[in-house]
Amino acid sequence: MSQVTPEVLWAQRSSKTDPEKNFIYLTISVPDVPPSNLKLDLKPQSLTFTGHSDTLKRTYHLDLEFYAEIDPEESKVHHTAKNVEIKLRKKELNESYWPRLLKDSKKVHFLKTDFDKWVDEDEQDEAAEDDFSNFGGMGGDLGGIDFSKLSGGAGFGGEGDDDDDGSDDDMPPLEGEEEEGGEEKAADKAAGDDKAAEEKIPA
Repeated sequence: MSQVTPEVLWAQRSSKTDPEKNFIYLTISVPDVPPSNLKLDLKPQSLTFTGHSDTLKRTYHLDLEFYAEIDPEESKVHHTAKNVEIKLRKKELNESYWPRLLKDSKKVHFLKTDFDKWVDEDEQDEAAEDDFSNFGGMGGDLGGIDFSKLSGGAGFGGEGDDDDDGSDDDMPPLEGEEEEGGEEKAADKAAGDDKAAEEKIPA
């Protein structure tokens, strides 16, 4: 059974006066990992994550040491069927933009900039606020969080947070299956075609 390092996207906001605009945004790509198979240990300067996918027969593991300290109690998390999204509150308000996410300046292959969420330091005042309504507060002691205890409650968006907006009602019938009333529709169509053909035939 393979163990892999998941892809991580990150972006940041920085404010010297407003804590709500002073955070790091992480998206950890871990598809098909149920909440019961997720564990997160968040500390002021590090994050350890482990998740297992029974479907893919794969275990994801991640260790991050941050460039500067964050506030675990004011950080938030949201789980979907595709990833784990984390909003990390920077601890120091007078902290300028972090030059990088990690303490070590060495480039790592799994970490990428989330350009969809990134805002340059001199443009953030004009930037629209991100909607974090689906994020739940983490708070308390985060040592070895068991996500299964948070499912549907704090830390998750509750119902509908699996990003599965599809509906079976919108799906076309499978091959070999008829829609409800399909035989009657087919018969009506055939009858209509025959009538049209008769009208075209000259007497």
